[in-house]
Amino acid sequence: MRRLLIIRPEPGASATTAKAREMGLDAMSVPLFAVQPLTWGAIEPADYRGIVATSANAFRHGGKQLESLRALPVHAVGEATAEAAREAGFEVATVGEGGRIELGERLPAGRLLHLAGADHLAVEAAEAVAVYANIAIDPPPAIDVAEAVVMVHSPRAGRRLADLVQERGRTVIAAISDKAVQACGPGWERMAVASMPREPALLALAAKLCQNEGR
Repeated sequence: MRRLLIIRPEPGASATTAKAREMGLDAMSVPLFAVQPLTWGAIEPADYRGIVATSANAFRHGGKQLESLRALPVHAVGEATAEAAREAGFEVATVGEGGRIELGERLPAGRLLHLAGADHLAVEAAEAVAVYANIAIDPPPAIDVAEAVVMVHSPRAGRRLADLVQERGRTVIAAISDKAVQACGPGWERMAVASMPREPALLALAAKLCQNEGR
């Protein structure tokens, strides 16, 4: 069985690693990014009908400005994001199944506020405000990818991995989307994309690749 490397930022990296180990995988967390809060201006809550949240980091790192927005209902991309919103004192109106597009189909009409990361994908009909950023760890951690499967959760993670790894012929990529796999560049032993752009689908793919299935 191949090793599994998770390179996403904490605390997501540890959460994914724990899930992978519960599945019997030899998983290791090697984050290449760290989440940092950004300074963002005051927002008038009366101007919006609700908040769109595509990452729990919006509530973990949004800062004191979040307090003035607690009257707005939250439409969360998945349960982990919804739970972070509740812990921050928000009421959750909608919980998606982990897909940004799927969530967009369930959003109410009207002006919505997307509390997002600096590097984010747009949600239709929502105005984005960046409240956190994923900053590349520099110097990067030592990462041995030989004979391993690497989970790539975003295009930015793929680009960072490509910058750091030159010897790729014995490494398998499990990517969350087509854009994420393309960002990794060429030369890897194998590259595969999850059936849906969601964490459970990506983890299922990674498990199969670690077990050398589907060759």
